[in-house]
Amino acid sequence: MLKTDSCGALRRENVGEIVTLAGWVNKRRDMGGLIFIDLRDRFGLTQVVVDASRSQAAFDLAETIRPEYVLQVTGEVVARLKGQENDKLDTGDIEIAVNEIKILNKSKTPPLLIDRDGGEDETLRLKYRYLDLRRERMQRNIVMRHKAIKYIRDFLDQRDFVEIETPILFKSTPEGARDYLVPSRVHPGKFYALPQSPQQLKQLLMVAGYERYFQIARCFRDEDQRADRQPEFTQLDMEISFVERDNILDLIEELMRGMVKEVGYVPLAWEDFPRLSYNDAVEKYGTDRPDLRYDLEIQNISELAGKTSFAVFANNVAAGKPVKALKAPGLGGYSRKQMNELEDFAKKHGAKGLAWIAIDPESEQAKGFITKFFTTEQLAELFDRMEAQPGDLILVVSDEKLVTREVMGALRTEIAERLGYTEKEELAFCWVVDFPLFEEEQTDGHYAPSHHMFTSPKREHIPLLDSDPHAVLSDQYDLVCNGYEVAGGSIRIHERELQNKIMGMIGFSIEEAKEQFGHMLEAFEFGAPPHGGIAPGIDRIMALMAGEPNIREVMAFPKNQNATDVMADAPSAVARKQLDELHIDLAGKGIANS
Repeated sequence: MLKTDSCGALRRENVGEIVTLAGWVNKRRDMGGLIFIDLRDRFGLTQVVVDASRSQAAFDLAETIRPEYVLQVTGEVVARLKGQENDKLDTGDIEIAVNEIKILNKSKTPPLLIDRDGGEDETLRLKYRYLDLRRERMQRNIVMRHKAIKYIRDFLDQRDFVEIETPILFKSTPEGARDYLVPSRVHPGKFYALPQSPQQLKQLLMVAGYERYFQIARCFRDEDQRADRQPEFTQLDMEISFVERDNILDLIEELMRGMVKEVGYVPLAWEDFPRLSYNDAVEKYGTDRPDLRYDLEIQNISELAGKTSFAVFANNVAAGKPVKALKAPGLGGYSRKQMNELEDFAKKHGAKGLAWIAIDPESEQAKGFITKFFTTEQLAELFDRMEAQPGDLILVVSDEKLVTREVMGALRTEIAERLGYTEKEELAFCWVVDFPLFEEEQTDGHYAPSHHMFTSPKREHIPLLDSDPHAVLSDQYDLVCNGYEVAGGSIRIHERELQNKIMGMIGFSIEEAKEQFGHMLEAFEFGAPPHGGIAPGIDRIMALMAGEPNIREVMAFPKNQNATDVMADAPSAVARKQLDELHIDLAGKGIANS
């Protein structure tokens, strides 16, 4: 080894030892006859002192050294003078009195500030990702990710899970997003697909009798990008035989609780994760992935609003459209401009308008256009229902059920951001359960699955598939944290007859089902056990545990929001020879010179 110790290892008890360190120059300070160098590696930082009176050769060489040079330093561990200790460093009680320096490699001036975050444009950070990854924060995040995945593997190994790898080259099947396709050279005109998830394969592993499977799985989806999406991502893929829903919820809750405490940087909001029904989540929070770090709840005031003289409310309630209200604490003094901004925001999310009532903080009188349509008693009932106080603002929306839900959910998040509630550094996990099996939309007489086609309806709801499909609830469950869905799973269908029925209801003909899923359907005829699974998203959970705003901050080499690798310039054109071998003709598009 080119070093005896890391740059984070030495302490006062090492004083007097002769050591060799190797690393990067974090900072260099020339004090005349002394040159101070902060030497950095992954494990920490140590101050080395080059004294001309101790080694003129080392001093002469140190004068040429610049930040990010790679050095090997040999010297004596000495205690820092009293009062000159650095309590911000683990090695702050000592320094290295240098005997010899070797430059292992020089460095150009980096386009990034390595010793601190410089606020650069993300494109520059991604272009020079190998430099960005030298930074303390990024190394902390990547090491935390390593420790978290090790924790997951150890946790599941202790509970008799088997880690099994599944193919990256597989069959293209509809799973909700576009596939990334890989052309086959040896089978002209045919394609593999990169897996959107190992969904079918993990179910087949249950048929194969492994009972408890997991995998740190790479998944690929060709979809529009955003802060919490990447074209390739990592999930903890799991499947268990002979299991019921709550067994899986309890297991994952134990895993998450232990992992966050062991390696995370953001604390848990609570030990036991609340369990909300899908209906309660969307009614109270306007979304099936609620952020529970704050208590803002949406109230259904249809019964009260329908009795007012405001024709819009009365007519909507009569037509079965809900009236929903949200209290914005302390925002009753908003200006007309600020209210217009909120109304524009609501319209952007589908509302036709935004009604509001403010309670003046001084006079305690209600103000707002719709107040004249409420009697004194109705206003008092509204304020009591909303637990409104002087200075509060009440926002009201009425429209079709789905529109009202979308608008109120978006307003809840917007108000929370304006009040600073979303800056609270804690992890508010919760479960959302009892999802409908089908979405409310119906296409061409067929039903769209709420989760995926392998999700089992609740056993007691199977008879409703023939009489009232939209009343059928599923055994789907989502783990939510701070407004993000971080895991999704379900108890699966394990009987061919029921799977055939669901496929038919969502629009698959018998021939299409056999062509795309024949291997699974046939497997279900060979003693498939009852089973269920879940797939926590590693990238999103790591970002939350690290307190980072998006998943790119916890991935070593992510793509940008256009799914481009700006460091390697991918995707890129390829040579015509490669395309010819794959029997592909792009009519001159995307072809590099041969």
